[in-house]
Amino acid sequence: MVFAAAAVERAMKVQEVIMRALSGALSWLQAADILGIDPRSLRRWRARYEAHGVLGLYDGRRGQPSRRKAPVGEVQRILRLYQDGYRGWNVRHFYRFGRRREPRPCFGELLQLDGSTHAWLRRCPEQKQTLIAVGDDATKRLLSAQLWPSETTHAVMSALRHVFTAHGLPIALYTDRAGWAFHTPKAGGRVDRTHLTQVGRALAHLGIEHIPSYSPQGRGRSERLNRTLQGRLINELDGAGITTVAAANTYLTERFIPDYNDEFARPPADPASAFVPLHGVDLDSVLCQEEERSVGQDNVVVLEQVPLQLAKQPGRRSCAGLRVIVRRHLSGQHSVWHGTRCLGHYDGQGRPLPTSALAGPSMSHRPPRPKNARAHLPQGPRSAARQGSGIPSILPRPKRRSAPRLPVGPRQ
Repeated sequence: MVFAAAAVERAMKVQEVIMRALSGALSWLQAADILGIDPRSLRRWRARYEAHGVLGLYDGRRGQPSRRKAPVGEVQRILRLYQDGYRGWNVRHFYRFGRRREPRPCFGELLQLDGSTHAWLRRCPEQKQTLIAVGDDATKRLLSAQLWPSETTHAVMSALRHVFTAHGLPIALYTDRAGWAFHTPKAGGRVDRTHLTQVGRALAHLGIEHIPSYSPQGRGRSERLNRTLQGRLINELDGAGITTVAAANTYLTERFIPDYNDEFARPPADPASAFVPLHGVDLDSVLCQEEERSVGQDNVVVLEQVPLQLAKQPGRRSCAGLRVIVRRHLSGQHSVWHGTRCLGHYDGQGRPLPTSALAGPSMSHRPPRPKNARAHLPQGPRSAARQGSGIPSILPRPKRRSAPRLPVGPRQ
């Protein structure tokens, strides 16, 4: 095997230092310091020298082509690309600039949700709001955009509910790794798929894939959307004289989003829609804060310092110790559930609400069952007489035999 001159020179130097250490002229610590390696590495070099002689001091890969060497044709293509299209770019910028991902082909196949905190109301520069925007990857359509005080679970679920109600359930949702989206045990690390957030639980219940972003490049389209919105929305709100968040949200829904989609939206590659119809799915019972609690001895269950007094339930003397699900809905109301049975419904302060005030199809009770469950059906005679049988339709009631009661004496 032919070795490069640099590899031969290094092997000779290592051999000389090891020989001097073996003769006692140098200590092993001094030898390691001369070679610039760790003492443990020097012990391995010594073992290789004693086992294989001088050949053991050569690096098996040194002087040979790297296994990571790129093909010549690929290197020439990159050089031509750099010289023709990206002349003047520094190497790091050129390396980071990759080919953009092709958008998904179907409308509703992938949605991107992101929040942008900014002083959106130019006439109130001291205030900052967060714009929660939801866009479609295939068509670049802006499906929802509303201003909120901050990027919270309630704000995100409200945006998702608006989109799901208007279009249906998408295949996947792409977001960053904010606290409302994922639990990330180590900063900058992988997300914990076994410990779901409230949003993660809701998406999993609806069968929507939740995709986390691990790089700024992955959020490129949502970031470009935020820049476009900042460049247009602020000026339009200022031109309309809007100074409140409520008025801004109305303007977004009625004016800005339709105008934005008319200018920027494009037809998808595949005309088939990937949105799945709701088919009666109760979003109110899914897009909510859901916690498991235990009922106290006084039939009270507490969610975030709001006491909810359970009424007496049919067939149960008490609910004390019962494990229940407490939900805080987007409307601010509360409900307590045991399986599929609703044990009570309350307002934001924990006051019981009547049945007529229940919100959502899953919280509505069935109408009371009539005494005659078949009263709505056409009724004929209860028992018709058989023709020719001679048996009357209603038989006379047999008389009970009456007899004097016998005296009962003491037991023997």
